[in-house]
Amino acid sequence: MPSAKEQIAKIIQEQPDDSSYDEVLRELAFARMIERGLGDSQANRTIGNDEMKHRIKI
Repeated sequence: MPSAKEQIAKIIQEQPDDSSYDEVLRELAFARMIERGLGDSQANRTIGNDEMKHRIKI
């Protein structure tokens, strides 16, 4: 698995040359959210749709 620095560099390199600072930060944040979500899923730290619907109604 690539290091965090390598992953960040890859994401930045994939951005168009005219990307703004905010766009690059948004892409980095999105990648981190995906990484954390996958980790939660693998560790069974998720809930189903029915449970989420119940929690939203409360």
